Amino acid sequence: MSQGHKFQDLEETGEALVAFINSSQPENQRGVKDEHLLFFDQQVETKKIVTQVLKEMAQIEESVGQRLLDMEEEKKQRENELEGLEDQLRQCTARSQMADSELQFLQRELESLRNTEHELQTLQNEVDEDTTEVIPSAVYVAQVYYLITKIKWEYDTQPNTIKGVHYGADLATPVNIDTSKRSRSDISDQLWGFVSTEW
Repeated sequence: MSQGHKFQDLEETGEALVAFINSSQPENQRGVKDEHLLFFDQQVETKKIVTQVLKEMAQIEESVGQRLLDMEEEKKQRENELEGLEDQLRQCTARSQMADSELQFLQRELESLRNTEHELQTLQNEVDEDTTEVIPSAVYVAQVYYLITKIKWEYDTQPNTIKGVHYGADLATPVNIDTSKRSRSDISDQLWGFVSTEW
């Protein structure tokens, strides 16, 4: 039952009491009227208190409702922020994975380049050794041939062409032989013809 119905019942009860008192003897009526007035004053005071309590409860409910709305809005904002952070985390994770892959690729490339450099260094060492041993002996052989034949060869000639200059005692004779048109024995005979038989 609502508060309004209770007050109405009390008022009706009070009115019924007043009617009863009015119908009773006059000496009893004064005491009952005083009690009724006291009861009515208490009812009015109680009504004021209850009304004040109801107002305060309504204010509290409104305040709590507003706080709930604010908390719901804040919760939505936090959820949006969380989604944004999760997106950023996914992007950072993807970039990190790509960076790791690139780093691994670059490390493999670096290792490959180091291996290639090591192979080139080994090859260079071998070439240096061969150069140290072979070239001086080739130079020596070329010098011996020159001393015997007195022919200086041109090495940057066309294929199938032998070129050079024979430096005789009095005359320098050019040598130009097409090996595709002559036999090897003819070429050999011509070249040996430049060698002096005088010792």
